[in-house]
Amino acid sequence: MKRIAGFFGLLSLFILVVRPASGQQIGKYVPIPAGSDADNAITEINGATDPAQKLALIDKFSSTLVQGDMAILADDLYVNYYLAQKNYEKAFEYGDKLFALDPDNFSNAMNMVRAASEKGDIDKLMAYGEKVPGILQRFKASTAPSGIEADNWERQKAATLESNKDNILYIQQAMFFGVSRTANAAKRAALLSHFAELFPDSPYANQALGVAATSYQEAQNLPKMLEVANGVLAKDPNNIGMLLLLSDYYSEKGEQLDKAEAWGKKAIALLGTATKPEGVTDEQWQQQVSLQKGLALSSLGQVNIQKKDNAQAVENFKAASPLLKAVDWSYGRNQYRLGFALLNLKRNAEAKDAFAQSASVNSAYKALAQAKLKTFDTAAAKKKS
Repeated sequence: MKRIAGFFGLLSLFILVVRPASGQQIGKYVPIPAGSDADNAITEINGATDPAQKLALIDKFSSTLVQGDMAILADDLYVNYYLAQKNYEKAFEYGDKLFALDPDNFSNAMNMVRAASEKGDIDKLMAYGEKVPGILQRFKASTAPSGIEADNWERQKAATLESNKDNILYIQQAMFFGVSRTANAAKRAALLSHFAELFPDSPYANQALGVAATSYQEAQNLPKMLEVANGVLAKDPNNIGMLLLLSDYYSEKGEQLDKAEAWGKKAIALLGTATKPEGVTDEQWQQQVSLQKGLALSSLGQVNIQKKDNAQAVENFKAASPLLKAVDWSYGRNQYRLGFALLNLKRNAEAKDAFAQSASVNSAYKALAQAKLKTFDTAAAKKKS
């Protein structure tokens, strides 16, 4: 059971990469009079192609033309400059300065998430991402500025949120994808659960909870694994990953076997009609479906063993074998289970072959299978003597 979590996590990461898009502003509005010195300076900065020249122009703008809220523009120019140069520490430095001046600057939040994502800094990725729900909530609740009618303001807000829809999705995806790569299973599980709390309506919320459940399993925190997995199924009864996870867990434990069997069969039925997600190649999709079907069949075989139906167990394990061949851990376990089902049927020669197949791959079952193979050699030696 221990290593299956990593497999489920990988399956959840076949996602489409979204890039930041342009969107209407959320945060303080800083007017720049047309034809003003500030307008001309920013035009010159934006037109500069040489990095050193661009930075010199930004420095000049910051030191000579910045007054009041104009500092927001200067910090934003620095953030975008250092982000383009992949100097993430300087980008963070100016991003934090910008947040001090304009805490609800959505564009800055997106830039900071991007910088943390590109740098691979999970702690900063979560810290900056955590700011986004509050920024959006306060913007949605904001009252009309002076001189704008309430109805018109509501329409403007709706248009602004619509224009930033892809940017919001980018932030959610960057957080989900980045956190899912966290090496420490317990930390990964906690961060993904927190992500789902921050963005409950995100298209990645359920995926995050699914990977969180398998990460809790990997961390051997089984109560949290069951809590999260059952919570996902309560909201999404057709979540194949959680059906497989719970079927696998209970079949291995020998508990709630009827439920484990029903979940495994339901997963197989759903896989038969599942639609390939956008951004996943045909080859990736076929691999995913095959592996998941193999896991379901292996769980059903284990249920059969627990219910003393060894003949049916052999059928399910044999059907699962070719589907799991690409994953050493799952294949090694399946063949080890098959060996026991065959032993129970007194089909010793076939059982020995199954244990040999289990021992042929690197998994937690390799040593166990080798130990079983020795018993066959010992029994054969005793017969000769």
